[in-house]
Amino acid sequence: MITRSLPYEGLLHEIVEHNGVLYIGGIVPDDAGLDMTGQADDVLRQLKTLLDGAGSDLSCVLQVTIFMAELADKAVFNEVWKRYFTADHLPARAAVGVADLGPGVKLELTAIAARK
Repeated sequence: MITRSLPYEGLLHEIVEHNGVLYIGGIVPDDAGLDMTGQADDVLRQLKTLLDGAGSDLSCVLQVTIFMAELADKAVFNEVWKRYFTADHLPARAAVGVADLGPGVKLELTAIAARK
């Protein structure tokens, strides 16, 4: 069975679940005026909130893809990442440099997680 949650502007659902696996669509910062530290904290906080609402948590994240406007910001992102993910619950992860995410947006994140 497929469950779709949190429709967004008639374009997508923020979470789609199939067989206990949660697919979380592109999370962007609420405030594109923040620096990379602020934007990273914002998208990871949003991820945590979405997971909590879907009956999961950060320890159940299986895979994350981060799209970055500037890969030079990866070290800054990693410092924030370490506040959310502990060594015993690190998901598979990829960071991809992209040309443009929109005005001021430094990153976008997608994730796959198991339901608790």
